[in-house]
Amino acid sequence: MADPSSYRPKPGQIPDSPGVYKFRDDHRRVIYVGKAKSLRQRLANYFQDLAGLHPRTRSMVTTAASVEWTVVSTEVEALQLEYSWIKEFDPRFNVKYRDDKSYPSLAVTLNEEFPRVQVMRGAKKKGVRYFGPYAHAWAIRETVDLMLRVFPVRTCSAGVFKNAERTGRPCLLGYIGKCSAPCVGRVTPEEHRELAEEFCDFMAGRTGAYIRRLEKRMTEAAEDMEYERAARLRDDIGALRRAMEKNAVVLADATDADLIAVAEDELEAAVQIFHVRGGRVRGQRGWVTDKVEAVETSGLVEHALQQLYGEESGDAVPKEVLVPALPEETDAVAQWLSDRRGSQVSLRIPQRGDKKDLMETVGRNARQALVLHKTKRASDLTTRSRALEEIAEALGLDSAPLRIECFDISHLQGQDVVASMVVFEDGLSRKSEYRRFQIKTFEGQDDVRSMHEVISRRFRRYLQEKERTGEWTEAQGGPESAGAEAGAGGGTDPTGQPPGAAGSADHPAAGAAPAGPEAPGEPVSPLDDDGRPKRFAYPPQLVVVDGGQPQVAAARRALDELGIDDVAVCGLAKRLEEVWLPEEDDPVVLPRSSEGLYLLQRVRDEAHRFAITYQRAKRAKRVRTSPLDDVTGLGETRKQALIKHFGSVKRLRQATIDQICEVPGVGRKTAESVALALARAAPAAPAVNTATGEIMEDDGGTTHD
Repeated sequence: MADPSSYRPKPGQIPDSPGVYKFRDDHRRVIYVGKAKSLRQRLANYFQDLAGLHPRTRSMVTTAASVEWTVVSTEVEALQLEYSWIKEFDPRFNVKYRDDKSYPSLAVTLNEEFPRVQVMRGAKKKGVRYFGPYAHAWAIRETVDLMLRVFPVRTCSAGVFKNAERTGRPCLLGYIGKCSAPCVGRVTPEEHRELAEEFCDFMAGRTGAYIRRLEKRMTEAAEDMEYERAARLRDDIGALRRAMEKNAVVLADATDADLIAVAEDELEAAVQIFHVRGGRVRGQRGWVTDKVEAVETSGLVEHALQQLYGEESGDAVPKEVLVPALPEETDAVAQWLSDRRGSQVSLRIPQRGDKKDLMETVGRNARQALVLHKTKRASDLTTRSRALEEIAEALGLDSAPLRIECFDISHLQGQDVVASMVVFEDGLSRKSEYRRFQIKTFEGQDDVRSMHEVISRRFRRYLQEKERTGEWTEAQGGPESAGAEAGAGGGTDPTGQPPGAAGSADHPAAGAAPAGPEAPGEPVSPLDDDGRPKRFAYPPQLVVVDGGQPQVAAARRALDELGIDDVAVCGLAKRLEEVWLPEEDDPVVLPRSSEGLYLLQRVRDEAHRFAITYQRAKRAKRVRTSPLDDVTGLGETRKQALIKHFGSVKRLRQATIDQICEVPGVGRKTAESVALALARAAPAAPAVNTATGEIMEDDGGTTHD
């Protein structure tokens, strides 16, 4: 590990001007390339105290052995040079987007004597006009099949074309009118090129004028009583319109724009791009990248723009580029895009209207792409096995943790405190084993105490199941003694009831019928009649808690109080993705590319998702609570009938018992119960329109705590 002070430039040696810099390692390989408006200020940031640097930046400067720079005259030149050097040196610490697939494009080879329409993948070639990219090659072929009726351009390979020239016979498409057959001289090279250019114009979005021209020709043919020709033109217009319908209009005024969205987590980011031409989505593509440098969303956007337009020019760069966050040097990036296009390019964040709505759609695609990328990695058996082995090695376990349980606490400012338990077996989630908990022994915000309660409840139930199956011996103390040792924090089982009580107040993700009574002293199978394990019957090899040292210590203490010493515990802290172990002052830092770290993150994120979903549901239910909920025997149908009849809870509260009895299905006894419940419930404070000062009418069946 190098000491950055050993190669730090001398004071005043670095110029205070725009430029691009390179960090090299001791083998003279370029490991990082960056640009700056002021080289002096930017490079000074790398040579501060290592403790103040981001972990990724710290790793880079300690790997490097030297730094050098090149001065340029403008920020736009710096942007271009940075892109060129990243392409040339492929630095290991720079964000590099990798295509998650090779997206196909519709290509027209205008560089050939007889241009050809075909599906192309990979690097773009000079002299070829591209449209797309598309998500699927079959979508291109469907579009081309419709278009060839009107624009019979060559689609055959060079071999087929030469064979037709030699034999003097066209291919099948030439016979059925979907190729103008330039191979046998039915059209001249000039006429065929004109067809290809009309095809390109139509695909580029200039559709309206061409269809109007065909409609005029169809009308003229009909007036001249050339009905077959008019019918042919009618069918051509229909084919073009069907091709256009495959790309619905999403933006008005025939807008040309690219929309870029980013979804990211601590280690990876997914970028999705929608290409809109003539107001229609003409193509879509995306990348996934490892975040090997400390970079914000704005930096990811800038890297995406460089990758997307670094080799493009002219109309390939649209008039408008919409992004979720502006790059740090917005003006320089916008100028660079304008230079590549040859005219002004607008770079901005959509604020409202159709463009903002479409940007949200692109964002959803980016999030789905990131989830799909992670799921694909998780589904690989070899990868999962390696991940479990890495976890076992890092945590010092005797064997791979085939069953992992993760716990997370969720609340909103101390209200509706809940917890989740998710289960991963052999590296894959087992949703039927997920459980949800309500924190019952105290109120308020205390994640450490909540974690202790949840771990105690879960494993006390495990000890009960172990005793029921005959696996627990007197020498081990039994769950009763373990429960006594747990103290005040462990007075309930995972169902929130006293130990031994039947039923469940918590919420399993997939319910299982409670076990029936067993004969005393007779071992009981840990499986239900259908072969599934009973709830909480099996212990995990590893317990993961969402948090750092305090949460890990609470979990370990809960297990120790129950006498359980064969279950490992660790915590995963969000800030730097550190793995904490009980009674350890320093965390275990797994490599950023570690599959073990990725699996732990996925387990933690799933527990967080499951907990927050439950917490939001509880909060929504509390907010929707009505005084009518307390009326015994009053179902949802009659509640709705009462609200509909009187218009609001406020008016229902003011009604007499006789007036309430007028509602169909409500008898006098029920009416009295309704009136009593409403009288006991304090009326909610009236809502006030802060703009006008107007007191708003109570129009629903809700109360507010």
